[in-house]
Amino acid sequence: MAVVENKTGAGGQIAVQTVKAAPPDGSTVLQTPMSMLGVYPHIYKKLPYDPVADVLPVTLGCTFDFGFAVGPQVPASVRNVPEFLAWCKANPALANFGSPAAGSVPHFIGVLMGKQANVDLKHVPFRGTQPAILDMIGGQIAAVSGPIGEFTQHVAAGKCRLLAATGAKRSPFAPNTPTLVEQGLKDFAFEEWFGFYVPAKTPADVINRLNTAMRAALAAPETVNGLATMGLEARSSTPAELAARLKADTERWGPLVKTIGFTADS
Repeated sequence: MAVVENKTGAGGQIAVQTVKAAPPDGSTVLQTPMSMLGVYPHIYKKLPYDPVADVLPVTLGCTFDFGFAVGPQVPASVRNVPEFLAWCKANPALANFGSPAAGSVPHFIGVLMGKQANVDLKHVPFRGTQPAILDMIGGQIAAVSGPIGEFTQHVAAGKCRLLAATGAKRSPFAPNTPTLVEQGLKDFAFEEWFGFYVPAKTPADVINRLNTAMRAALAAPETVNGLATMGLEARSSTPAELAARLKADTERWGPLVKTIGFTADS
């Protein structure tokens, strides 16, 4: 029987450390978002793990887009991101957005949007996306950047407006919402993913058995439908495909983090 243990702390670093130190026999598996492995090396001067040397990829688990939404503080006449950025420029005291955490991908997306339009878009960090959304729909902040699945119930209730999604194509969970790329923000396609990893030195045959079992589970209708209720698309991969995906994301985020100028140690 599988036991799920939610290892919180240090923005996910403790969970990675735990798996790094576990026996390399396939009995302990890490489920992690890309950020802990692909973004953290660029924002922390020293990490307690090496994202490539200390854990080995098993399979991709799911992917999801981020969304950018506005609340009642923003006039109803603002219907897209360019109009929101223009409104921010005209109302600098109200030009802000919330995200689930400082140093998160949603944080960086909002900052990059502001830089693209030469707008001083102030970031307000929260502990999670839902607290940020509650402040937005309560009129305390103008906008929120976060996982798209976090917004759907509030959009359906008419409490906020989703201005954009961050995928390369429109999200199946918000098909009427244009992407940032569609709205003229070139190279603004961002997709996050969760992947499964095991400790380094785990034998290849153990990884292959895990990969086969997990890919079958991820293809099961109950898994696909269950993840969809949270705005997540079930996806799987070979270990090599996941390694290549992490490498590409790590290389992409390096220069972006430099442009943003954020460090978690400051």
